[in-house]
Amino acid sequence: MEPTLLKLYRGKLVIIMTMYNETVLQHYRNPRNVGDIQDADGIGIYMSDICGDITKFWIKVREGKIVDVKYRTQGCAASIACGSVLTELVKNKTIEEALKLTKDDIISALNGLPEMKTHCSVLADDALKDAIRDYLSRNQLPVPRDLHEKHERMRPLLEKMKQMGYVLI
Repeated sequence: MEPTLLKLYRGKLVIIMTMYNETVLQHYRNPRNVGDIQDADGIGIYMSDICGDITKFWIKVREGKIVDVKYRTQGCAASIACGSVLTELVKNKTIEEALKLTKDDIISALNGLPEMKTHCSVLADDALKDAIRDYLSRNQLPVPRDLHEKHERMRPLLEKMKQMGYVLI
């Protein structure tokens, strides 16, 4: 990393290092496809067990293809950037193609993430795959076992947070 800013702090000149590359910063500063889809075919939400960030995805599917996708994140710059870039990766992909995307595809599309922020790519991936799980369930299509199991593990925590009055995006 290169120094990006010199700043006076308590009378001393300090160098502030940029934690994120330019691609991550672009997606953080100008996130793509933020919002929701009122008549979504699938909605998924996931919460990071590492940092508590929450990401929610909405998908619109036509003829087995994701034709529209939106997301919202309550979280850090990396979580916002991961959700943003994932919407671009998944748009116009088939459900099968979208299911094959991984955290590594997200990290690669962002030209990397600091090691301590890679869990944000998992969060985005899990939220999208939960939306796909919801779509498959609504349409009485087979749901991969791992998607069902992840959803069932997350559901009680999200229910408890709602009962406590938390707004989950």
